Amino acid sequence: MIPLRDTVRTRIFPYVNILLIGLNIYIFVRQLTLNYHQLNTAVFTYGLIPERLVAELAAGRFISALTPLITYQFMHSSWVHIGSNMLYLWVFGDNIEDRLGHIKYLLFYLLMGIIAGLVQVFFDPGSSIPIIGASGAVAGILGAYLISCPRARVVALIPVIFLFTVAEVPAVIFLGFWFILQVFSGVASIGVNVSVAWWAHIGGFVAGLGLVNLFGKRIKCQ
Repeated sequence: MIPLRDTVRTRIFPYVNILLIGLNIYIFVRQLTLNYHQLNTAVFTYGLIPERLVAELAAGRFISALTPLITYQFMHSSWVHIGSNMLYLWVFGDNIEDRLGHIKYLLFYLLMGIIAGLVQVFFDPGSSIPIIGASGAVAGILGAYLISCPRARVVALIPVIFLFTVAEVPAVIFLGFWFILQVFSGVASIGVNVSVAWWAHIGGFVAGLGLVNLFGKRIKCQ
């Protein structure tokens, strides 16, 4: 299922959400201008490498460890990668910014990405493959949305055999289905080299579920 929009109206303009989307797209476009060597260097410098993070933490270099936990969130590997992440952020992020306010939303978003990265490192601490992408942070937004807007409906593009149809799906079903897919994929990836950080998705989603109420108990979506 591909989300197109939700049915919940927001009360404030989502400046931060639009800024995050714009920044992600800008950085990706800049990546496209790099040659192979430059891009490889950038990914290994700003991406999250579990093996390196574990070494940094063990040595007590916490600032050095924190930096890639933030920068990895703003790099992407392909148009599909960034397109899917930004679509989900566009559909669901404005409602969480509406609930938390601009500054808290920014802090919440970054924290979700940090926690998601740490969860992925926990499940695959010896990996030397860089992790990049906003998926973990966006997953946190999805978890927060499920708590904040349980009665919402998502207008989605749904595949039916070889065709697509547009339908309204309850947010609980849409996000629940999404999460179940991540769990199955995460379990299947244990001990296997995969290109998707499934546990970052799972960790971000659960963090969003559990922490959004700590950031502010403003009026929830109707």
